[in-house]
Amino acid sequence: MSGVFAAQGYVTLLLGLAVLAVCVFALVDAVRRPAGAFAAAGKLTKNKWVAILAVASLISFAGLGGLGLIVISLVAGAVYLADVRPALRSVGGGGGGRSGPVGW
Repeated sequence: MSGVFAAQGYVTLLLGLAVLAVCVFALVDAVRRPAGAFAAAGKLTKNKWVAILAVASLISFAGLGGLGLIVISLVAGAVYLADVRPALRSVGGGGGGRSGPVGW
């Protein structure tokens, strides 16, 4: 039975690291975007998104609050990446980095 608990621990660790990676990636992307692009895209301000993603990153790093807050952290990062980031890119709010072969 202890093998099952060890496997659950590893799966939880891997999921936590994945959520942390999503949140940190979203945070770094938000920091690199110009503040005016957030307003032009009709989204929350840059400061609000950076604060939301910073808190989500800290929660996922520390593992605070158990699975419920980790899921909320994932949702924050996913909303930024799925909704806000494409809107910023469509208004020309580039992050100042290189573009990949398909424009990402």
